[in-house]
Amino acid sequence: MVMGLSGGLMLAGPLAGLLRSGLVMDAKSITNPFSAWVDTDQDLLVLGSDVGGGNTDVMLTLRVANGHTTITQVPRDTYINSPRFGPLKANALYAYGGADAVKEELSHRLGRPIGHHLLINLGAIRRMGDVLGGVEVNVPKRMYYVDNSQGLSIDLQPGLQTLKGRDLEGFLRWRHDEMGDIGRIDRQKLVLNALFTKLIRPEHLVRLPSLLAAAGSDVKTDLGPMQIGGLITAMAATTLSIHQIGGRPFDQNGVSYWEADWPAVSTDSSASGDGAKDSRYRFLF
Repeated sequence: MVMGLSGGLMLAGPLAGLLRSGLVMDAKSITNPFSAWVDTDQDLLVLGSDVGGGNTDVMLTLRVANGHTTITQVPRDTYINSPRFGPLKANALYAYGGADAVKEELSHRLGRPIGHHLLINLGAIRRMGDVLGGVEVNVPKRMYYVDNSQGLSIDLQPGLQTLKGRDLEGFLRWRHDEMGDIGRIDRQKLVLNALFTKLIRPEHLVRLPSLLAAAGSDVKTDLGPMQIGGLITAMAATTLSIHQIGGRPFDQNGVSYWEADWPAVSTDSSASGDGAKDSRYRFLF
């Protein structure tokens, strides 16, 4: 992983500069050895687990393709009626069936394949924030909350400031207001934008190996080192867009859920009659 990161960050700066400047060069003059390892046909699942390592406080998919890095956030309270586990919140899927269960359920509902995963224990945020020198965030309001059972203490004042360590972790996890989980997703979006802007700059890309080392065993992934290198070099020359799955809150049996507006999964009914065949199959069986 360190080898892949090191190679990726060395190439990310010059590649990004060339692409943004619009220069046309002989293809033989500069070659990205990681390009064949960048999978633009599948999403990457990113999960942030709580301190206990069971439920996931952060759930999103990431795709790098056509000059864009696209992040789709899934609210943790999203209602999932799983064929395997029954009705539950999306944030419990990992505890029930691991990363494969989350990929299977989200891939089906989003209508696109999810190939790999990256699991980050939110306790690592403290150390990673210190390595990065903090992330500049405009804290929207006064935030105060203490949960001794989770070792969580949040005490933030409103305004533009650099958050790192426990303050950064607390900002990501705090949701004790009228917005609940959706408010937390909005705050995650602020941090993701700030992190992306900071990491793709050449002077900060060199910190990625030490960032991974700081995270240690709190980061687990099925990506290989060459795939990590390819992802880094690809992201360095893209623009970022973030959106969340829309919907509305509802209660069922005294439990609060988020009813998600999943994207419509389109099928080409004109292609060899497959669409009509599928419709007949659903009708008959």
